[in-house]
Amino acid sequence: MANRLTVAVLGPGGVGGLLAALLARAGHRVICLAGDETAKTLREEGLRVRSGQFGDFTARVEADTVLREPVDACLITVKHTALGASLARVPAPVLGDGLVVPFLNGVEHPAALRARYRPDRVAPAVIRVESTRVAPGVVEHGSPFAETDLAGDLVPRARLDALAEALGDAGPTARVLDDETAALWAKMSFLAPLALLTTRYGLPLGGVRTAHREELTALVEETAAISHACGGPADPVRALARYDAFPAGTKSSMQRDAEAGRPLELDAIGGALLRAAQRHGVPAPVTARVVRELTRTTP
Repeated sequence: MANRLTVAVLGPGGVGGLLAALLARAGHRVICLAGDETAKTLREEGLRVRSGQFGDFTARVEADTVLREPVDACLITVKHTALGASLARVPAPVLGDGLVVPFLNGVEHPAALRARYRPDRVAPAVIRVESTRVAPGVVEHGSPFAETDLAGDLVPRARLDALAEALGDAGPTARVLDDETAALWAKMSFLAPLALLTTRYGLPLGGVRTAHREELTALVEETAAISHACGGPADPVRALARYDAFPAGTKSSMQRDAEAGRPLELDAIGGALLRAAQRHGVPAPVTARVVRELTRTTP
C-alpha cells in the first residue's frame, strides 16, 4: 500500500462519498466534512457503497462540520453552486501545507481557490464516474469505471504522485497530467455541450444527438474553438464520436439537478465558457443563445 495519508473530503456525496469510502477501505485516515446531520450519520453508520466495480461495502470514516487539524489533502467534491459557503469548513490556517484538490466542473475555480489557499498547493482534478448519493452516507456507483486525473502546474510533483498512488491503490485509476489547462479544458469541452443541451431540452443524450444534431455539432465546434484559444485540446470530430458512442439514456448532472429542482451549475459551465470566448474574441452565438434560454427558464 502507498504511505498512509490523512485525507479530508469536503462534501461526501456521490463523488466525494465514493472516494472517501474507497480510501478508507484501503487503510487511509479519512475525515468527511459536512453538515451536522450528515456528519452524525457518517460517524454512527459509516459510508455505505453499492458498486458493481468495487463491490458492496461499508467504510468507517471520521466526520466533522469543520476541519480542525492539518491533512495531507482535502478533496473538494461539492457542487460549484455550494462552493463559496462550503469552504468555510476548511479554514486556510488549519489546512496549512495540505493539498486542495477540487473535483469541480468548469475552469475558473482554481484561480478562486488559489486566492484563498496556498497557490502551490491547489491541485485541480478531473473524475470520470457516475456515482450518486441516494441518502446521507449511502452511495451508488453506477458506471463500470472510475477514472481520476490530477494536475497542478505549481504543485510539487511528488505530492501529486503520492495522492495518485493512494487513489490508484484504493480502486480508481489515477494519473498525473503535466498540463493543468489541458486537463480542465478536455473535460469542459466534453461536458459543456452535453450539459447545456440535455438540460435545455430535457432529453437524454440519445434524444439530443438525433433531434438536435445541428445544435450539438455547433456547440461542440464552438467549445473546441474556445478551448483551443485557452490552450486546451480541440478535436470536435472526436468529441462527436464520443457522444455517439455513449448510451442513448445518458443524462448530464446538470439535467439531473434541473429535474430535482436543485440549483444549476449554469454559470460555472455556460457562463465560464462565454467569458472565455469573450476574452479571446471567439464567436459563440449558439452557446450564448442556449445559455440565455436556460437562464430564462431557471428559477
